[in-house]
Amino acid sequence: MVPFVKTLKKQQKNVKMKTPRSYRKFQFQQDKIKNLEEKSPRFKRIYTEFENLSDEIWDIETGSRDAVPDDFIFALQLQTNILEDEIDDWLSLKDEETVE
Repeated sequence: MVPFVKTLKKQQKNVKMKTPRSYRKFQFQQDKIKNLEEKSPRFKRIYTEFENLSDEIWDIETGSRDAVPDDFIFALQLQTNILEDEIDDWLSLKDEETVE
């Protein structure tokens, strides 16, 4: 077998495919989120962090990650809830022109 093919096969075994999650908290507000991300770098940073943490929690809870201490999972969930509340506040703003 060609060395390149062997290397490619090893890499394919090591790559974990991310399965798309069927439920996302803000999936029905994507237009407003996209608009806020364009207008506010702060919102974009908050939303990106929320998605990253949500994905980490999902990976941990579905078993696609190694064992993680409960304290760490709790801290991730707490931070995610804080970010979720802040995103809810941004989305509930009536006048998007007041966005920073």
